[in-house]
Amino acid sequence: MREYFQEDSRLGILLPRLQKEWHEHSLNEQQQILAFWETERGKIPDRIKELETTINSKQAELDKEEDFRRSCQLNAEISELASIINDLWIWFRIDQNVIEEKIHG
Repeated sequence: MREYFQEDSRLGILLPRLQKEWHEHSLNEQQQILAFWETERGKIPDRIKELETTINSKQAELDKEEDFRRSCQLNAEISELASIINDLWIWFRIDQNVIEEKIHG
């Protein structure tokens, strides 16, 4: 199934990347792709927890930080992590009908 998915280094999960239209895949291929996606999708909550732990750590560091530049850097890092979490939630909430459209993106 890995030929239908590609690692997204930013999100830390495999995302669907099909080379042909959804309807051009056999029913068996479609079922296998969706089953694999559900397994990968199931990893998203754990990935979000991991990122939230990192955010909490950076926020604790920020609370004690006195250097303005470092504070700005920590804020930027926290914002990026929050953005990743948001994107992961979007992928997690996609239902089967929408995944058929997103899977081609």
